[in-house]
Amino acid sequence: MHALVVFFDAEAEQAVRSLWRRIGARSELPPHLTYAAAGAIGPKVRAELRDELSRLWVPDVWLHTLSATENALQLGAVVDAELLAVHSAVHDVLAGRVKHPNAQHLPGNWVPHCPLLTGEDAEVKAAFAELHPITPIRAKTREMAIVDTQTGSIDPLRNASTAPR
Repeated sequence: MHALVVFFDAEAEQAVRSLWRRIGARSELPPHLTYAAAGAIGPKVRAELRDELSRLWVPDVWLHTLSATENALQLGAVVDAELLAVHSAVHDVLAGRVKHPNAQHLPGNWVPHCPLLTGEDAEVKAAFAELHPITPIRAKTREMAIVDTQTGSIDPLRNASTAPR
């Protein structure tokens, strides 16, 4: 599976990693927010994404809300018009061009978040109790990339240094 993710600036990354240490969590990837996921996002689509992203400002996010399901703990992002606009533009490029899009990342279903922990219900509940209440984290975009979730390879699409500020 391929995922289109945003990686955070060093300060936000360290803040999330600190939360991970507090709850004993580990991740193969740096802290991130996933905009889209599909069975495969091929080279032609990646080129179109690079082109589209070159015209967009990828907004910073406030990681503000701690939420838990029976097997996952996540740090939710505040949803605003800028974030939704970039998400919509990304999905306009992907629509009909990728196989097996992950429904949880589609417009109307997407709940933007940074994963903190996946585990058993008791482990998630204990981690929630440890971290609650959460101090909000301002996460500036460092890079947007395609991640191959099987191999861990990362294909950068855009660096934040190219974003208008």
